[in-house]
Amino acid sequence: MKPLVLSKRLQAVADMVSSGSRVCDVGCDHGFVSVYLVEQGVSPRVLAMDVRRGPLSAAARHVEEHGLVSRIETRISNGLHNYKIGEAETLICAGMGGKLMMRILSEERDKADSFREMILQPQSDVEAFRRFLYRRGYSIAEENMIEEDGKFYPVMRAVREAIPPAMPDTLALRYGPLLLKNKSQALLKFLRREERIYGEILENLRLRGLADKKRQERFAEVEGLLLACRSAIAIAASGEGQTD
Repeated sequence: MKPLVLSKRLQAVADMVSSGSRVCDVGCDHGFVSVYLVEQGVSPRVLAMDVRRGPLSAAARHVEEHGLVSRIETRISNGLHNYKIGEAETLICAGMGGKLMMRILSEERDKADSFREMILQPQSDVEAFRRFLYRRGYSIAEENMIEEDGKFYPVMRAVREAIPPAMPDTLALRYGPLLLKNKSQALLKFLRREERIYGEILENLRLRGLADKKRQERFAEVEGLLLACRSAIAIAASGEGQTD
């Protein structure tokens, strides 16, 4: 069988796993990342878990097809409920909403905190999710942004610090402290799209009139978002011409 080829988003997730680390993949879906990590020699063993029996059965079939049954275990689990501390050094939690990921990490905090690193890819509520990590004593050691099929995905590697890291400012939490620092060109493309969207919303509000109080409040809110977006653009654009 040909080696597994991942999507750009999943490849970015797999690329952040430290070599030689045992992995627990929560919400493994069809197990593509799990198979890839073992097949490519990145991880010696993977525990692939999902709350849904359908995707987990598909993952088990893929594991068997690639001849990796002895090195990849599939296990039904709601979040980390059926994980035992010490089974892995790296946690992968990708492709789900930020609120759900915060719930998973909070419900089994002792288990979450036992991992050496966490590879995380929240699909929503990203600013709140970054804030959650820092409040829990984690720092973002690495972050990338992937554009795939017209959508943008942040992928981050979080590590727990002995001394809690300082909370980044609001702009950094919204757009990613490392993405801004490294002047990510994918982030810049995302920001320019956001700038255009905010501008269109403001223009529509102007055309409808601003006599209504709720409309005025919405206008002020979006105007604030646009100003923050432009501040981030100024940072990211100073590195234009670089590659991610």
